[in-house]
Amino acid sequence: MDIFNKARIHWACRRGMRELDISIMPFFEHEYDTLSDSDKQVFVRLLECDDPDLFNWLMNHGSPDDTDLQRMVALIQTRNKERGPVAI
Repeated sequence: MDIFNKARIHWACRRGMRELDISIMPFFEHEYDTLSDSDKQVFVRLLECDDPDLFNWLMNHGSPDDTDLQRMVALIQTRNKERGPVAI
């Protein structure tokens, strides 16, 4: 997926699982534009992972084997925590 095709990435952020949606969507909406191109590529790679894996990683029930994906999961968690609760 092209890291500059924000409409397609936005669509890929919609997971259909509430817990994932409230983790991934706010990060994309508030942080994506501030990421470096290499971090955007890692974020897109993360979106290509299966929902059960994403859920486990983002809910701290394990971590990806890939260190770049580990770093991105941690960044999503940190930035979301800093931003505070999301209105649903």
